[in-house]
Amino acid sequence: MNPYWLEEPVAERVNGRQDGRVDVAIVGAGVTGCSAALRLAEAGLRVRVHDRRAVAEGASGRNGGFALRGGAARYDVARETYGADESRALWRWTEETLDEMEELAGDALHRPGSYRLAADEEERENIRAEYEALHEDGFAADWLDEFPRFHGAIRHHGDGSIQPARFVRRLASRAAAAGAEFREHDPVVDVEQLDAERVLVATDGYGRDLVPELADAIWPARGQVVVSEPLDRVLYDRPHYARQGFDYWQQLPDRRLLLGGFRDVSIMDELTDVEETTPTIQASLERFLGELSGGEARISHRWAGIFALTQDMLPLVGPVPGRDGVWIAAGYSGHGNVMGFGCGSLVADAMLGRAPELLGLFEPERLAA
Repeated sequence: MNPYWLEEPVAERVNGRQDGRVDVAIVGAGVTGCSAALRLAEAGLRVRVHDRRAVAEGASGRNGGFALRGGAARYDVARETYGADESRALWRWTEETLDEMEELAGDALHRPGSYRLAADEEERENIRAEYEALHEDGFAADWLDEFPRFHGAIRHHGDGSIQPARFVRRLASRAAAAGAEFREHDPVVDVEQLDAERVLVATDGYGRDLVPELADAIWPARGQVVVSEPLDRVLYDRPHYARQGFDYWQQLPDRRLLLGGFRDVSIMDELTDVEETTPTIQASLERFLGELSGGEARISHRWAGIFALTQDMLPLVGPVPGRDGVWIAAGYSGHGNVMGFGCGSLVADAMLGRAPELLGLFEPERLAA
């Protein structure tokens, strides 16, 4: 069954054409590849984008539609792991990235905030520690001591809900208008065969065979999602997530409920790049959807998508160690809508010689074999 996001009609795109050798070839026409293509093409570089499917048909059209600030690690954990200054800079950057996305996305992005929920007392202690760290560093968040069916919550300001395929297709149209060429349904099996000065691999959890030097650093994982028929009323006014992000849901503008997660029910099976739904995870999603809707919701869509995890929950962005002219931007650990867009811009800036300071945190060499 096709993802709900991909059912919208695809607007006609005036494709750029780049004959012969290009400055940058990009593998992957998702949010990262399209973001990088836009930045590079607007800077005057000759850019060609390849994808084995069409624009946004990989992870960018198969996720839960969350647009959250921050990274995959809780903010208090990030401060202990990456450093206080580094974590503060990372969070500020994601806030700035969301602001930039809002300017480009139009009606594909809405920013009502989000709720991070505590499913039990242990999680309450964890997210309370995150709230206190956020508050200490001046990030906008509220603590809710009580929340229906849960043990407290953080209300995050500025987070959003995104129609990811619509957003990425718009990025592609802007990049093409700036001169980038898009070659859809054009699989790449060896980056060395691309006629380009430099190559950017922007496939997240897909296609890690293209960069074997980092194969042990990028772990593919599967996320499964269900969407209901439209409900008669609004039950949830913003994205919600609980159990350390293993459960996440939101109600879409047409009042459908979207629910994803439950990878931990069969977690070893979900560490895969096989893009298919499974009975075990789907049964868990169906049960929880019934709880969220009071038994009203009827499923209309089911799908799976692949994303990439990394050991330290930070992406890999920069030159691939040992591969002259090959770059990567991948490994968003489930936060690809915002971080993927931002990292596409970061890697493009690095290719343009601007070397953003934040790239030091994402250096691929830190996890290379």
